[in-house]
Amino acid sequence: MDHIAQAIDPFVFRLSIFVLAVFVGYFVVWSVTPALHTPLMSVTNAISGIIVVGGILQVGHGTGVTIVSAAAILLASINIFGGFAVTRRMLSMFTRS
Repeated sequence: MDHIAQAIDPFVFRLSIFVLAVFVGYFVVWSVTPALHTPLMSVTNAISGIIVVGGILQVGHGTGVTIVSAAAILLASINIFGGFAVTRRMLSMFTRS
């Protein structure tokens, strides 16, 4: 059993987990009813905040890691800004004029 675990390349193992996560995430997000979009956006903002903190902690640990960390910080920041913009727009629909 131990020799089988060593035969799988760690890169292939992590790549297969990533691909499965992409498929599961795609189907989960597209099956959400419109009434739940705003709470789902709040959750993605929280996850993106964790990604930003993790990216900041990894900056400076080598050139490749710094480039990937900077890209993660940039993309997560864009996601946070978009999430707040969508949430603000949704909440403005419930205010009295």
